[in-house]
Amino acid sequence: MLMRHTIPFMHMGIDCRLPSYRMGGISRYTIQLIQALNWVAGAEEFTIFHKMGEKRSFLPDGSARFSRSDLLTPCHHKFERQALAVELVRHRLDVFHSPDFIPPAPVTARRVITVHDLSFLYFPEMLTAESRRYYADQIGWAVNVADHIIADSHATRDDIIKLLGVAPERTTTIHLAADEVFSADYDVGEIGRTVAEYGIGEGYILFVGTLEPRKNLRMLLRAYHRLRKERGVKVPLVLVGSKGWLYEEIFDEIARLGLGDCVRHLSGVSDIRLAHLYRAAGVLAFPSYYEGFGLPALEAMLGGCPVVCAGKGSLPEVVGDAAIQLDPDDIDGWMTAIEGVLSDLESAGRMRAEGFAQARKFSWLKTAEATMAVYRGKKG
Repeated sequence: MLMRHTIPFMHMGIDCRLPSYRMGGISRYTIQLIQALNWVAGAEEFTIFHKMGEKRSFLPDGSARFSRSDLLTPCHHKFERQALAVELVRHRLDVFHSPDFIPPAPVTARRVITVHDLSFLYFPEMLTAESRRYYADQIGWAVNVADHIIADSHATRDDIIKLLGVAPERTTTIHLAADEVFSADYDVGEIGRTVAEYGIGEGYILFVGTLEPRKNLRMLLRAYHRLRKERGVKVPLVLVGSKGWLYEEIFDEIARLGLGDCVRHLSGVSDIRLAHLYRAAGVLAFPSYYEGFGLPALEAMLGGCPVVCAGKGSLPEVVGDAAIQLDPDDIDGWMTAIEGVLSDLESAGRMRAEGFAQARKFSWLKTAEATMAVYRGKKG
């Protein structure tokens, strides 16, 4: 007699409050994951916890397995752990996933957290004093009480084990992926209208990410200044992203170098317009000192943009051999690499093709399947 194996009913909860406060990389990860989980869920039901008053819904369209509940507890509050636990009691969850790594305490649900990076341990000087205190107080406790820890990359998983003393069997690497919006076919006219509206033309040097010290933008600005002065590069440098902590020093550097007329800062850019910007760029320059994953590099490759990035943290495992990798402090190397990509169309074309193939190795379906396995108690 054949035995039929069925997946038992489970009630999953996912914390999706962060997008109400800041639409950065972790928020994008959370929203994309929720959408992808709808493709792989079996008998499970999901409650997606929004911030009270959030007008947007982050539920997958048309899925009866996903429902919304609003929470009063604010993100990154002094008593967040305890207040969140009180609000969750009535939901009787089997699993609660904290994509921003701070789980409630205590709860009866199995607690899964995602740790995206440990940059605050490597570079504490690059945070505000308030942020240093917050992360230092939270991370050790969070990894100790979590039932399982998801890391965005092997590099981050290794850091969790090495720096926080977590047993290897308690943490699983689950890579992210770029949204398909970045590989869609766009009309040349659409792309042209976007760049014309921003007044940047085409073939520019692009950076995408939060404007904060660990992104190493001051080095990029100095390299760009020298490219203009010493090698006649005329295209603008376009910085796309919201202002993070200690962002002021980046704009001070722009002013000091006299680059105000040729460096453009764009924020609040939609995904479709960002896809246009990747498509029209000459190169993505991504010189971060540390990334837990490095999603802009993957988005750029999926969108057909050549990538020059730092060979640090997770970036080597994300870009593979499809990007130029450099020491983040090698300003001469960055100048040579950027100028080479902008001037050598044959090499740039090869990088576009290789980058697209590399980006296709990652998918949100794979991310969702691996995450669901963790929810169900399987170790990855």
